Amino acid sequence: MNKTLLMLAVGATLAASPAWAQQTLRLAHNAAPGNPKAEASLKFAELVAQKTSGRVKVEVGGSAQYGDDVEALTSMRLGTLAFSANSQGTTSGVVPQFAILGLPFLFQELPQAWKVLDGPVGKKLGDHAREKGLVLLALWDNGIRHTSNNVRPITKPEDLAGVKVRTPPDPITVDIFKALGANPTPMAFSELYIALQQGVVDGQENPLMNIHSSKLHEVQKFVSLTGHKYESTPLLASKMVFDTLSKPDQKAVLDAAAEAGKLNRELSQKADTELRGKMEAAGVKFNTVDAAPFMAKTKPVYDKWQSQFPELVTLVQQEAAAAAKP
Repeated sequence: MNKTLLMLAVGATLAASPAWAQQTLRLAHNAAPGNPKAEASLKFAELVAQKTSGRVKVEVGGSAQYGDDVEALTSMRLGTLAFSANSQGTTSGVVPQFAILGLPFLFQELPQAWKVLDGPVGKKLGDHAREKGLVLLALWDNGIRHTSNNVRPITKPEDLAGVKVRTPPDPITVDIFKALGANPTPMAFSELYIALQQGVVDGQENPLMNIHSSKLHEVQKFVSLTGHKYESTPLLASKMVFDTLSKPDQKAVLDAAAEAGKLNRELSQKADTELRGKMEAAGVKFNTVDAAPFMAKTKPVYDKWQSQFPELVTLVQQEAAAAAKP
């Protein structure tokens, strides 16, 4: 091979390699503009640029612009997408241990959940993620979840009988709603508004911030504050891409993830205190529930997952109890 051809071959190889492309890296998420996940993703991009002195630029594609959560996980594992502010349920399809954070009624308030996520439980989840080609940069927040529907207010488990409830593709959420007597229907979040509008499903479950930012309250009559589970937002990186970054840039990315996570959590907690009034003003009827009968009905969910991941379930329960207010 002559010198010119050799130089062209080397250039083509570099241009195709992740290391060459690391200056501009894409981040995918499925949230609507204004959602705490969306705002934190933009903050993360801003901080990465600052902390790397412009060496690394992050382009954010919200509202599933770069694919939905399932597609994002696949792309990261192939090394064709750098980052995703993903969902706990979808992530558990690749790293099943993530589902444990959604055990029913595990957390009573957001700060309790954050203490657990930032401790040994989060570290163990990070170890499991690496085994699947993913780097857990941070565990952002996706709130404590409630149930909405167009059939009736949910005040007791029996009110869910036969109600077709959209869930994320998350086995624990499906288990919870089966235990409560509903008809859980896994579906991508991007399809949910139309499915509710057209009556494909009767209801869904999400934190108030997701219900409001994606305008789901426009096509729902009732919101029942069931508080049945917590969900994190795993901010993930492709291990293939992350490993091409220099050590200083890896640290910058991790630091940016933690700092943006603080904003995400602040916005999440603020949303829960402000959005009920806005949705009530739009005509949505809210009701509270007595959690005790719901907790009793969902006890079999703990038994099932304890048998699959005994050490992790025990650890997360112990950590949750330690983090609870006295």
